[in-house]
Amino acid sequence: MAGKRRSEMMEETRAKLIASARKAFAEKGFAAASMDDLTAEAGLTRGALYHNFGDKRGLLQAVVDQLDAEMATRAHDIGAQAGNDWDGLLAEGVAYIEMALEPEVQRIVLLDGPAFLGDPSQWPSQNRCLQTTRQAVERLIAQGIVRRLDPEAAARLLNGAALNAALWVAASDDPQEVLAKAVEAFRFLAEGLLPRSS
Repeated sequence: MAGKRRSEMMEETRAKLIASARKAFAEKGFAAASMDDLTAEAGLTRGALYHNFGDKRGLLQAVVDQLDAEMATRAHDIGAQAGNDWDGLLAEGVAYIEMALEPEVQRIVLLDGPAFLGDPSQWPSQNRCLQTTRQAVERLIAQGIVRRLDPEAAARLLNGAALNAALWVAASDDPQEVLAKAVEAFRFLAEGLLPRSS
């Protein structure tokens, strides 16, 4: 029982720090959020932060993982409402790009994430998205909707296109205008996977 209680307390501490950091990073940005901002809001000490995440960057990684997982779930749910697997795949990609307009996603995942954590395509959360996209492409190939090609290559290019479009939208001076261009180009690129009509 004591062991379970300890693990529950550790999870609770981690959750408090992530929630506090998520708020501070969204409001101030990673660089401007102080260690005191991150711990005081959660009612914890710097020692708790170091013990659970190593440092401020480790905490950012946890926040990005949480947000990116939420984005993937939301995109998947939107895709699931589409009429078929192909429309679902496109809807997921477009939904991911559109989330770049959300201030929290924009600042934490698409601006600060790459600046402080490096290449987003190497993040664990992006690799989970890649596997989901690969499975969708494999289904579409099996159904004869998408050309016979390497499913991993197609999944990497689709995910890369959506991610880079989202990064472009987030960094733009006019995100709404860029969003329309990015979504249109993403759809045209994806349609290249369909068999050529004879």
